[in-house]
Amino acid sequence: MNLMQEIEKKHLKESLPDFQIGDTVDVHVRLVEGEKERVQIFTGTVIGRRGSGTRETFTVRRIVASEGVERVFPIHSPFITKIEVRRMGKVRRAKLYYLRQRVGKATRVAQRDMYKKTSK
Repeated sequence: MNLMQEIEKKHLKESLPDFQIGDTVDVHVRLVEGEKERVQIFTGTVIGRRGSGTRETFTVRRIVASEGVERVFPIHSPFITKIEVRRMGKVRRAKLYYLRQRVGKATRVAQRDMYKKTSK
């Protein structure tokens, strides 16, 4: 195994939920304001994932006051306390950048079933 991979292995989180592109997630982010510390929840649709190892990131997009807001989170960051999957999206793209031009109901992503149907 590569030396870099062995060093990175110590910093990887073990308990990560299985989320994919198109899923609606709650990202719990730990914020430090002066001496106080609080957790802020950022809810939105995952429009992309990139990287691997400790450098893996994902982009979450949401609409706030009719303005699109995107935020890029490192998956293995110590500031991310929890990632919750609220809704699973059914998409056929690796990146959902086309949602940037959409407004209102057009930004919705079809829901994916949690359980795969078995054929007889």
